[in-house]
Amino acid sequence: MKNDFLHNIQIKNLTIAAVLVVVLVSAGVIGYSYLEDLSLLDAIYMTVITITTVGFREMSPMSDYGKMFTIFLIVFSFGIIGYTLSNFSRLVLDGYFKQRLKDYNVKKKIVKLKDHVIVCGYGRNGYQACEELADHNIDFIVIEKRDHVVERIREVPGRLFIQGDASSEIVLNEAQIMKARALITALPNDADNIYVVLTARELNPNLKIISRASEFRSDMKLRRAGADNVIMPDRIGGQRMAKLVAQPDVVEFWEYILLQRAKDVNLEMVLCENLNPEHENTLKSMNLREKTGANIVGIKRNDGSYIFNPPSSFELTASDTLFVLGAPSQIEALSKHLEE
Repeated sequence: MKNDFLHNIQIKNLTIAAVLVVVLVSAGVIGYSYLEDLSLLDAIYMTVITITTVGFREMSPMSDYGKMFTIFLIVFSFGIIGYTLSNFSRLVLDGYFKQRLKDYNVKKKIVKLKDHVIVCGYGRNGYQACEELADHNIDFIVIEKRDHVVERIREVPGRLFIQGDASSEIVLNEAQIMKARALITALPNDADNIYVVLTARELNPNLKIISRASEFRSDMKLRRAGADNVIMPDRIGGQRMAKLVAQPDVVEFWEYILLQRAKDVNLEMVLCENLNPEHENTLKSMNLREKTGANIVGIKRNDGSYIFNPPSSFELTASDTLFVLGAPSQIEALSKHLEE
């Protein structure tokens, strides 16, 4: 990162300046002690008032050698103190300390993360994944090693990140992978994604892992490595373009539901785990559409099978997952109604 490179040079220069100040003070103390036979405290006092040019009185009339030494000490102190202050001021003006404070606060928040999502890579796919997670108020953290990309992430208020290699166990543990709910790896290279999936699956066997793939042959490799789902942006893009020709209105309507930024309609899943088994739980008897305004467009059974557009006679169980279409308030009302 260009800014970090410049900051490192400035820190190095400031360190050199600090060493020169220490040498200057030490030389002053030794010089006054030897030339004017002063005590340690008096020698320190004379050195400080000489370097800072505050103009306090001398401890005693100085000898000619002492006066010459004082002149040289003042001359050298102008250059060294000026060099030190200029480097310190440059760091302040460049926002170095503000950036370090921000990074420190980010690390404190990362330690407290739980049930979050880890996003590996902040390219086009990684960025879109982060924006979608942010829209759904899901906590997430980005792992990115490219300097110029990390600089972009820093500019987003509140975005948590770690700069490092996502396939490193140390970095993944720093991202609290043991407490995470899912991992999305969207690195541009398939081999890198495979390494990330292997490492993440070994660290957390229960983690849901979604990986990006560029080549068709990488799909099975990623699944064997431990990925639950593999997304191929190029394939999806080609299918979308073809469907926009064959079924343009259907595609635009479906994308509006899934990808739109407005909050007037969502397609979300609702768990039935708090369903009361003592009640009659058929869709007809529960009358969810009339009571909440939300539509149940599909159901996932406990065995992994799906039922689309379920009939009114279908009876819900606590192991079912509903796919509900409606406004956020309608979906929330349906979820609460299932618990009654």
